[in-house]
Amino acid sequence: MLDPHHRHYKQWIEKNFHGEMTYMERNVDKRLHPPELVPDTLSVICVRLDYLVDEECNLLELLDHETQAYISRYALGRDYHKLMRKRLQKFADRIGEVCGDMGYRVFTDSAPVLEKALAAKAGIGWQGKHSNLLHREHGSWFFLGEIYTDMKLDIDAPLENHCGRCTSCIDICPTAAIVEPYRVDARRCISYLTIEHRSEIPLEFRAAIGNRIYGCDDCQLVCPWNRFAQYSQEPDFKPRHGLDSISLLDCYRWSEAEFMRKMEGSAIRRIGHQCWLRNVVVALGNAAHDPHIIATLKQDYAAHSDFIQHHIDWAIQQQGKAT
Repeated sequence: MLDPHHRHYKQWIEKNFHGEMTYMERNVDKRLHPPELVPDTLSVICVRLDYLVDEECNLLELLDHETQAYISRYALGRDYHKLMRKRLQKFADRIGEVCGDMGYRVFTDSAPVLEKALAAKAGIGWQGKHSNLLHREHGSWFFLGEIYTDMKLDIDAPLENHCGRCTSCIDICPTAAIVEPYRVDARRCISYLTIEHRSEIPLEFRAAIGNRIYGCDDCQLVCPWNRFAQYSQEPDFKPRHGLDSISLLDCYRWSEAEFMRKMEGSAIRRIGHQCWLRNVVVALGNAAHDPHIIATLKQDYAAHSDFIQHHIDWAIQQQGKAT
């Protein structure tokens, strides 16, 4: 079903563009051939769920803010995985009521599924030069989900690519992670570095991270098609604990217990308190010079692990340069 993507995917893995995400190397046949993952699959039903909430602030102005943190907008509310799976389950049950019993499994970023390739094939959108899925009337601020079923369904026509000559996403990327149109080197991507990467942030990328402490939305923020994005009406996606406008120092002061409590039910929780602190400390190093930041970082220096101390040393050094 997805044979045309085989060569592209294989090359992406061979270039090690997946970084530490070793799971991307496994189950390649299951990714490219849905029946290998779920036997007897004849069709894949693809859906989208908008997640962007209406905010008063200008998101581009929030990037590289002198004191506030930037968190990828998909992670401001509750974790979408459970919500999306429940919705898909209800949808599949309803299909069964109308069309008769069917075998199926539902997925949302939870198995070896090439969801963007499947969604493009299903006509939900086209993959833009940043690799995200785009739609002329809905932009790209949405989650994807799939129902693998043994029902034989008509295939929807894919959409035409409308990126044209636009290179806004490539030009804006702080770390030049979009190495060429439609190809992203995850090892350079801020979303990867702040979420999937669990060791030290490479020195060459720390300044470029700015105030982004979880994920990165730059390529979506400048995409012309997102002028037409639809705001989500889902209450669970509304920001929790002030994450849409929280200060970096407030993030830094969270103890591990406080982090775990506040991030319960959030996608952010899975990176753990150590990586959260790592990201925040790097952002504090990039913040406008503030003696209070330096004093705060020095105050409880000894209480931190060597892993965090290494990033604090860099942040204090950066703060000193900003004078």
